[in-house]
Amino acid sequence: MGILEGKRILVTGVLTDASIGFAVAKLAQEEGATVVLTGFGRLSLVERIAKRLPTPAPVLELDVQNTEHLDSLAARVGEHVDGLDGVVHSIGFAPQSALGGNFLNTSWEDVATAVQVSTFSFKSLAVACLPLMKEGGAVVGLDFDASKAWPVYDWMGVAKAGLESCSRYLARDLGKHNIRVNLVAAGPLRTMAAKSIPGFKEFEESWPDKAPLGWDLADTRPTAKACVALLSDWFPATTGEIVHVDGGVHAVGA
Repeated sequence: MGILEGKRILVTGVLTDASIGFAVAKLAQEEGATVVLTGFGRLSLVERIAKRLPTPAPVLELDVQNTEHLDSLAARVGEHVDGLDGVVHSIGFAPQSALGGNFLNTSWEDVATAVQVSTFSFKSLAVACLPLMKEGGAVVGLDFDASKAWPVYDWMGVAKAGLESCSRYLARDLGKHNIRVNLVAAGPLRTMAAKSIPGFKEFEESWPDKAPLGWDLADTRPTAKACVALLSDWFPATTGEIVHVDGGVHAVGA
């Protein structure tokens, strides 16, 4: 019996089979969960990717900047499962002008987009799913360590710092519903999102050498395992936490 046996999990942000969201969905199914996916934009692509899971999963459209999508999410998810035990937030975006060393010149409009999609959406998603989580459960978000100013990450780094703070406030306010809220801070991985960051090679070249445990830029499974563990009943008293899955880079000096 898997550690998610009988659980119903919503996984957002799946785009390709190299995405962290896909790895989480696959492992969740292997551990016994029923999975529903959301995608944005190229839904036909997400639907094709969903068929590569051990059990093909339904795909719902979710634009976290669209109030109607959020307001109707519980009802649409409810067409496939009778409740939710876990939600995975794997959503982030910043316009190109907010990345790549352009920190001092980025407009507020582009910063606002990065913060709405990458930070505020964590709260929006949790609240949208709350009606389906009457028995409690877990909300898990994907993070990138925001305790430092990283090269080229710029306003996305600021948005991730906001995400970390948001997770603590959500943990405070959702605790009364028996809902745990945690983040997994992954090291750099060769996902579609990473490829959109100008200068991402700086991470690729240095991270494996810095990591005490080493680091495989193509292996999303360690991150997925942390997410699945936090979705399970094995962390019943853990909330507001950031679990680092980065080979140990966060713990050592340059």
